[in-house]
Amino acid sequence: MKYFIKTFGCQQNKADSERIASAFKARGMKSARGYKDADYVVINTCMIRESAENRVYGLVHNLGDLKIKNSKLKIVVTGCMVGLAYRDKTGKYLKRIREIMPEVDEFMPIEEVGFDSEPVRQNQTNAWVPISNGCNNFCTFCVVPFTRGREISRPYKDIIEECFHLKARGYESVTLLGQNVNSYGVDLLLPPSVIPNEVRDLANKGSVKKTYFSNNETMKQLNNVKPIYVKHLGRYRIPTLFPFLLERIAKMGFKKVDFMSSNPWDFSAELIDVIAQHKNITRLIHLPIQSGDNNVLRRMNRWYTTEQYLRIISKLRKKVPGVKFSTDIIVGFCGETEEEFRNTVKLVKLVGYQKAYISEYSERPMTSATKILKDDVVHKVKKQRWQMLENLINKPSPL
Repeated sequence: MKYFIKTFGCQQNKADSERIASAFKARGMKSARGYKDADYVVINTCMIRESAENRVYGLVHNLGDLKIKNSKLKIVVTGCMVGLAYRDKTGKYLKRIREIMPEVDEFMPIEEVGFDSEPVRQNQTNAWVPISNGCNNFCTFCVVPFTRGREISRPYKDIIEECFHLKARGYESVTLLGQNVNSYGVDLLLPPSVIPNEVRDLANKGSVKKTYFSNNETMKQLNNVKPIYVKHLGRYRIPTLFPFLLERIAKMGFKKVDFMSSNPWDFSAELIDVIAQHKNITRLIHLPIQSGDNNVLRRMNRWYTTEQYLRIISKLRKKVPGVKFSTDIIVGFCGETEEEFRNTVKLVKLVGYQKAYISEYSERPMTSATKILKDDVVHKVKKQRWQMLENLINKPSPL
């Protein structure tokens, strides 16, 4: 029996596919060269944009023709599309995708694939290492909290052991993955009965109950260090362990330690110091801005201003010589005016990004933007704005 995995979307999806391959390998199956050679075709889906969702529908329909010739072929769909379907308590989305893709034999939640066995890694020098899954931030345009759920951190010990194992096997670099790596460890620090907001409020008053962190297994592994509280708008927001985790892995001797993605509101001063002190930590920081206009950022529910974002850039440049930046930008978000877009262009020129992942806004199921805002920027304008930024950032100037 053979399997073939097609992955859409981000690096986190690629890491998930490596674990899916491991699960099939554990069942005695081998990797196929392509769709036609496979007994199982697994499609790991992305829903971050409507175009990614449509590509899945097209692929499944094409595979339906293969099933006519090979009645034993099984099509399995997993990833973000299935995550949304199983988190939609109404059942409407699951019903919808079943109707659109009747060729599919199984819709498999990615949570069914754990970390019990070694991933089948596609790269022999760099390894993807997931440190968390899900997101708590609920940006109005983003479907991730609905496809992957609330943020869950992997146990600290498990991540360290995986990285030690990778180093022993000769891997030269690792990339730590999460929807928001900066907030790693919040759920490991606090017992289920404690609300993060409660601890945050106590921190802002100058005191945190020691019982919250005492006898905590993760804290013991870190020799009871004091959790780092990220400040936002002058107030403490969340306790995080990411700077400690990043430093521990940097000290293992990898040639390079990378991480993505980081949200600007959780980029602590301590994290900047760790990056500065360890030269093997990446000097290309991926720091999504999404828009260079404060009004658009508010509509997006992004908890920072362009001024605050630029201060982080400035601090990194001051402490980390040679640091460069990549980013994510959405053009044509609900109500984006020409002036608001021009503010994004100004910020892009000011930062001088090495690379940008630019996308045209599209409505996503269950998000606040789809529910309460109007997608009123026409496609032609979105395309023009996308092309302008693409030319500005990603296309080198002719000699």
